[in-house]
Amino acid sequence: MTSTLTISQLTKSFGGVSALSEVSLGLSPGERVALLGHNGAGKSTLMKIILGLVAPTGGEISVCGAAPGHPSVRAQVAYLPENVAFHPALTGLEQTSYYMRLRGLNPSGAMAMLDRVGLAGAAKRRIGTYSKGMRQRVGLAQALIGHPSLLILDEPTSGLDPVSRRDFYELLDGLAATGASILLSSHALTEVEARTDRLLILSGGRMVAEGTLADLRRKAALPVVMHVTPRNGYDLMADLPGATRSNGGVQITCAQEEKLANLARIVALNDKVADLEVIPPSLEDIYSHFSRRDGQ
Repeated sequence: MTSTLTISQLTKSFGGVSALSEVSLGLSPGERVALLGHNGAGKSTLMKIILGLVAPTGGEISVCGAAPGHPSVRAQVAYLPENVAFHPALTGLEQTSYYMRLRGLNPSGAMAMLDRVGLAGAAKRRIGTYSKGMRQRVGLAQALIGHPSLLILDEPTSGLDPVSRRDFYELLDGLAATGASILLSSHALTEVEARTDRLLILSGGRMVAEGTLADLRRKAALPVVMHVTPRNGYDLMADLPGATRSNGGVQITCAQEEKLANLARIVALNDKVADLEVIPPSLEDIYSHFSRRDGQ
């Protein structure tokens, strides 16, 4: 399968200051990938290089089979910045129609595009009256024009309410199902944890971790927490050495390789246990682990 995006040993320096150092990654058609990192980690620089706005200092990059910024690439790549800006005097419909004409498409499809992002009812209102979330949805509609092969999304859910965020990710799921590759940057870790196929963590300009959430959990080797609720107020402390009291029950913190053994101990207690909750490391825990490991 041909990769939509291939990056090998990419570096970028600004006046002797390294922004990216030997970054390598790839995106396949239909893949949803989250790019994570603190402010200054190099995410924006990487996106600008992919878009052809900034030239790399070294390394190799191929976007949709060509160099970044090539006319054939521009026709296949869409970008949504974190803070969109549109002319306040134009309506959502006028703005979207304008972008469709820029793409060489019939603007008669503008209303259908706005309907996809939930703005059909406000299409003829001036953008100056829109909320931040509504403006963000105009930006999303603009990014979807022309069935792009690669979408670069920078904090795409900024300003969206919970329902709109859910709808947004369902829209991304549909795009990925048709073969579009999606690279999105986000600080909303709980969102991307369940809605992306793979995670990339940048720290200090370096790619410090990549893989699925399960992959990163194994690599980080962070402890698992088990919360055990006793039945009828039974005291489980004597039965589970090393446990601590927590929220009316007991809590066990153990390494990944000790999880099954501890589960067996708890199951053996039979009717002394009313409930058991196993809490694996969250994406936030994993992100913090790899960022600290790189000295941030």
